[in-house]
Amino acid sequence: MRFGELAALRRRDIDLEGLTVTVRRAQAELQDGRLFDKAPKSAAGVRSVSFPAELLDAVTQHLEHFAAASRDGHLFVGPQGGQLRRSNFRDDWVKARKAAGVTDELHFHDLRHTGNTLASTVGASTRELMTRMGHSSSRAALIYQHMTSDRDRAIADRLGAMIRDGGGGASG
Repeated sequence: MRFGELAALRRRDIDLEGLTVTVRRAQAELQDGRLFDKAPKSAAGVRSVSFPAELLDAVTQHLEHFAAASRDGHLFVGPQGGQLRRSNFRDDWVKARKAAGVTDELHFHDLRHTGNTLASTVGASTRELMTRMGHSSSRAALIYQHMTSDRDRAIADRLGAMIRDGGGGASG
């Protein structure tokens, strides 16, 4: 997901039984610092994305310990309960990246590309990737291709298998 989509997520956007996250809005920041929610970049940005069952415990733990309390509470909040802001988040991102021993060439948005590259490696079609990412289609080439929730579940299940198997990298 895009940063603004993550910042706008609420508890009600997480379906623990269906293992999905629904993107309904994106956060924007005005020059004066005010935050507001708006529609995603395009109509394709409104979507539900399946996540692997192997992440359910981590998602549940996050909801229990780090998300705002109410059903409409933000999924990601600062240490004092404030909304996520790009300016505040950058320091936390740099700290987490350093703690993980990851180069400073890795930007937060690169995680979006990595996740979708992994989805591609487990068999997601171009159309399925576009749906998961919230991209508008190039109608002529893709108009007759439709992603199904069953296929999205299969993608999430295969990503889960990669997690169980230690990342799915090639072994010698």
